[in-house]
Amino acid sequence: MTVTVERNARAVGKDNASESPRGPRDSYALFLLPGALAFLAIVVLPFVMNTYVSFTEWQGVGSPTWSGLANYRELMDDSEFWASFRHSLFMVVAMAAIPTALGLVLAAALFDYVGKHFGSRTAAVLRACFYLPQVLPIAVAGIVWSWILAPDNGSLNALLKAIGLGSWQQDWLGDPDLALYSVMGVMVWVQLGFPLVVFMAGLQRVDPQLYEAAELDGAGWWRRFWHITLPQIRPEIYVVLTWCSIAALKVFGAVYVLTKGGPGGATDVPSYFSFTTFFEKTQVGYGAAISTVLTVIILALSLIGLRLQERSDP
Repeated sequence: MTVTVERNARAVGKDNASESPRGPRDSYALFLLPGALAFLAIVVLPFVMNTYVSFTEWQGVGSPTWSGLANYRELMDDSEFWASFRHSLFMVVAMAAIPTALGLVLAAALFDYVGKHFGSRTAAVLRACFYLPQVLPIAVAGIVWSWILAPDNGSLNALLKAIGLGSWQQDWLGDPDLALYSVMGVMVWVQLGFPLVVFMAGLQRVDPQLYEAAELDGAGWWRRFWHITLPQIRPEIYVVLTWCSIAALKVFGAVYVLTKGGPGGATDVPSYFSFTTFFEKTQVGYGAAISTVLTVIILALSLIGLRLQERSDP
């Protein structure tokens, strides 16, 4: 009789399960709907419109004229675009490669040395100081750095003169040979805090016993950093490189505030080149083609970064 009751109960349970709704899974779509609509309205729709405009000749007023691939063919032969793209590669070095390398070393030093010898509070204060440029609006930071790098009464030239290095004074943002490197230096300062914070967070999940075992075996700080720290935080390295490279490819504010692409296009980058082509030259279709190409490059870089991150996950 007990077996019969259990069978009847299971049968009733199956019937109720088949008749009842699937539960909270069906409501997940309702919570995702606002974000999906916002993404569609803010990202997808403008991108589709921009892509359509890139296939037209348009001055911003009147009706656009369909031109097919004419803008893209012109873009492939445009020396100014390729020069701006080369400048963006320099920005990748300044905003991704250098901050990642410096951030790794500084994060390991703050976590492994400063935190142990001076306390976690001191390490946290120094981490906040490094991260402060990320919090500042780029317009404010750019204006301050334009004062510092001014040729006549700038703080940097005044400091060089005060310490007897007046021959090193330069027009840091006005010299075509120095302007790009000056902007790169500013962007290293701006970007350094982000990888530092990410790497310090990643170091907290590394098993301390690995460091203790390596230290007992006689491994110095550099060997522990190279053989333990780097392999353990490889996912964070890929995230930082991908994120910072994307930020470097689409950098605009710093160039606009510091140099406006000058002098003579020495600091022009694709995003600023697209802006001036779109709004100042009113070549709307051509400017849209530049931004479309840049978007495709950024999407491809994002996919590569995600694939590398998936491979690095344990």
